[in-house]
Amino acid sequence: MKVCIAEKPSVAKEIASIIGANTKRDGYFEGNGYCVTWTFGHLCTLKEPHEYTPEWKSWKINSLPMIPPKFGIKLISDKGVEKQFAIIEKLIQSADAVINCGDAGQEGELIQRWVMQKAGCKCKVERLWISSLTEESIKEGFNSLKPQEEFDKLYEAGLTRAIGDWLLGINATRLYTVKYGQNRQVLSVGRVQTPTLALIVNRQLEIENFIPTPYWELKTVYRDTVFSAAKGKYDTKEKGEEALNAIVGKEFVVTDISKKQGKDAPPRLFDLTSLQVECNKKFGFSADETLKIIQGLYEKKFTTYPRVDTTFLSDDIYPKVPNIMSALGKSNIYSTYIGKLNVNKLPKSKKVFDNSKVTDHHAIIPTNVVPVNLSDNERKVYDIIVRRFIAAFFPDCKYSTTTVLGESNSVEFKTTGKEILEQGWRELFDKTKADDENTKEEDEEKILPTFEKGETGEHTPALSEKMTQPPKPYTEATLLRAMETAGKFVDSDELRDALKENGIGRPSTRAAIIETLYKRNYIKKERKSLFATPTGIELIATIDEELLKSAELTGQWENKLRKIEKREYTGKDFLDELKEMVINIVTNVRNAGYKKITIEEITEVKKPDSKPKTKREKPLEKAPKPAKEKKEKAKEVKCPVCGKGVLIKGRSAYGCSEWKNSCSFTIPFSVCPADANIEVLAKIVNENRNE
Repeated sequence: MKVCIAEKPSVAKEIASIIGANTKRDGYFEGNGYCVTWTFGHLCTLKEPHEYTPEWKSWKINSLPMIPPKFGIKLISDKGVEKQFAIIEKLIQSADAVINCGDAGQEGELIQRWVMQKAGCKCKVERLWISSLTEESIKEGFNSLKPQEEFDKLYEAGLTRAIGDWLLGINATRLYTVKYGQNRQVLSVGRVQTPTLALIVNRQLEIENFIPTPYWELKTVYRDTVFSAAKGKYDTKEKGEEALNAIVGKEFVVTDISKKQGKDAPPRLFDLTSLQVECNKKFGFSADETLKIIQGLYEKKFTTYPRVDTTFLSDDIYPKVPNIMSALGKSNIYSTYIGKLNVNKLPKSKKVFDNSKVTDHHAIIPTNVVPVNLSDNERKVYDIIVRRFIAAFFPDCKYSTTTVLGESNSVEFKTTGKEILEQGWRELFDKTKADDENTKEEDEEKILPTFEKGETGEHTPALSEKMTQPPKPYTEATLLRAMETAGKFVDSDELRDALKENGIGRPSTRAAIIETLYKRNYIKKERKSLFATPTGIELIATIDEELLKSAELTGQWENKLRKIEKREYTGKDFLDELKEMVINIVTNVRNAGYKKITIEEITEVKKPDSKPKTKREKPLEKAPKPAKEKKEKAKEVKCPVCGKGVLIKGRSAYGCSEWKNSCSFTIPFSVCPADANIEVLAKIVNENRNE
């Protein structure tokens, strides 16, 4: 018997129906020599500090740093998890072979390996590695199962990441909470969330400290066309007025006319980050909302695997493209565009197909499954993915750029116009909304009247005063790009690709990091702009350790994790360096002077973005809801600050029972829900594991 372990019930059901495991059992499907079971995401986690040594249960600065000699895993304390794990464990014990059908990525590999390790798996293990959940893809995957050993480095990278987050997150969070939290709030510090917060704080301080500087622009209107002074800006009013006075009443002369033809290639296909950026710009979706929507489209088999960081396709996808195009052509929305393509002889551009740019998965594209019953938000996301995909096979957009030079009394002027000659791929997109990030500004895309060299005439010059502007606050779109490139701002796709290796976080976790900053009350959203709260600003100001808040340095750590996957670095070396860093941070902060951090009441963040109207998946096996706690006490959870009291539940937060004796430690319901059980509350207090 072969045991297949999927990452969730819906995927298990899909796999079971294709491989013939059609008999429903309690927690799995059976048939045709297979048993197909599932996890609910993480069933196992790293042990909490007090499970290594009791002395680590209380939050005391003298017990830091906490560095276990060997890390261990445990089953998450939840009745539904425990029941499902028992089923998986029993199946594995009697299996001839196990097929890991988990999510095809680093986190998915870690989830499944921990479950198999905890269950004592001793038999042969193979890996199902697929990029979509269509019947065709699943069948191909089962016909080409891979040995588990091929993914050992992927698992090592995931395990190293998890241990690294534990080491830095728990030690730094306890360190800063005990030192600066004033017995009132957990100050959460994490390997990725803290440098992300620092990006927002630094941008905000840059805006607040910005001093506007005046400058002057000289322009003139000739034949209803605006010409700008070729010199550019004037830094003093006197210089600008001198030039203006020199040309008032003088004729304008056209001195040169040049035309240059160019072309724009279609925009790149989507990776997860660029999809999140586009959806935030066009629809106002948060990164988390976009991730949930595209994950839903993937699970419904309408799009390919979403948690990717490449915008290219591998060569083996090219033969499948005609079939996908034919399926898309059944829609009235896309049939007109696909009808203009020779589906059986599509161009194969290196800008689309490049094996060297694809690792685990290719770019996000539609599948050959025609979607039905999409919500409005699902339809929006699906539509921009399909249009990008079709556009990739359309001709380039051809244009003509005209540059006209002129002068008046030796003061030179210039204007530029752009005319679209052949729309090419642009016809797929709404002309009123720029889809391509590299689209030129609207004022450059104008058709100029016909000028002749040497012509002269009257003109109307004017000098206007302007002020330099501060940088704009981050939006989720621009923050995602900054995380992707470790704070460096680039427009070039090629340069962005080079910087991705040193980006902070992973495409699949960046949305969760931003959501964590909201929940911790470190940032807030006003319309689309992101601003740091006083707590967030002061936390970053308090952290003197550059390694904790530098996006560039954190990006270098991320690069080392990626190198582990590529067999260019080892997890042991990574953790040895990280342990040394944690020891140094603890020593420095312990000896540092006291700084006060403003502690604000955490409130529910109201987001203007509409939530996706996606149907919730009905699980095949429901994990029981956690039992609600009694109204007043969370009996077994001791206060991590004073160590004497226990946490009790009030109107808006859990607080220490020793509050009358000056212990004001609290955990608001926005951090730990009011209906959480004891285990969840204890986990939040004792673990505080952050990426």
